[in-house]
Amino acid sequence: MDLPPATAAFVLHFGEMGSRWGINRTVGQIYALLFLSDRPLCADDIVAQLGFSRSNVSMGLKELETWRLVKLQHLPGDRREHFTTPDDVWQIVRILAEERRKREIDPTLSLLRDVLMQKPATRADEHAQGRMENLLEVISLLTGWMDDVKSLPDERLIALLKLGGRVARVLEATERFQDIVTRRNRPSKKA
Repeated sequence: MDLPPATAAFVLHFGEMGSRWGINRTVGQIYALLFLSDRPLCADDIVAQLGFSRSNVSMGLKELETWRLVKLQHLPGDRREHFTTPDDVWQIVRILAEERRKREIDPTLSLLRDVLMQKPATRADEHAQGRMENLLEVISLLTGWMDDVKSLPDERLIALLKLGGRVARVLEATERFQDIVTRRNRPSKKA
């Protein structure tokens, strides 16, 4: 690996983490290198810097293209294909969330809906369907929230994330306010 120490450490770590996130180590390392690079890289550059075979680099780039995590670029005077990652980290996060949802969450939702359409034959089936229905509700709630959040401008998303646990306090204050308003609007009972 022909990289500065900090870059090498990040690339190696990203490869290890990538294998835990469902992509192979090589793909993770290629992505990390492209992410840190100050210029678009061609496959030959990636081969030289990471020491991978040309075929592994080509397959890794194809996989990253299917995830929409790399962009193809052509440089003037160079017939080779060059690759880069989106500049906006929030765009990368949104792409990852969408792709993970397509690959993992949507098939689970489809399965749960299909299974819940079936009539339970036994009490055990009824119990299992009740549990699956709870899971469907939670996943649907989370995906609905994800849909709302992904359309937020970056500034709003950052502000929301910075609120953290304070969101719960805002919701509690809102509930208290609604209770006060509801009590004021109730007709008073006269003796």
